[in-house]
Amino acid sequence: MHNRPGCLSGIFKLLLLDWLFDWLQHRFGFGKGVSCTGCGCGIILLIIFLVLACGVLTNTDWFHLF
Repeated sequence: MHNRPGCLSGIFKLLLLDWLFDWLQHRFGFGKGVSCTGCGCGIILLIIFLVLACGVLTNTDWFHLF
C-alpha cells in the first residue's frame, strides 16, 4: 500500500503555508516598510516559501537524502 497524502491534506498544507508566509512577511519582510532588513528578509522568506510550496505540490521530502 502506498502511503501518499490526499488532495485535501495538500490544500490544507498550502493554506497554512500561505497564512504563515503572509504573517512573516508582515512582521519581518516586505510588509515591514521601506528598510534594508525588510527587503533582505522578504527575499529570503520568498525563497523558503517557494521551496516549501514545491515540496507540498510534488510531495518531496527535502530532508530525506537516501
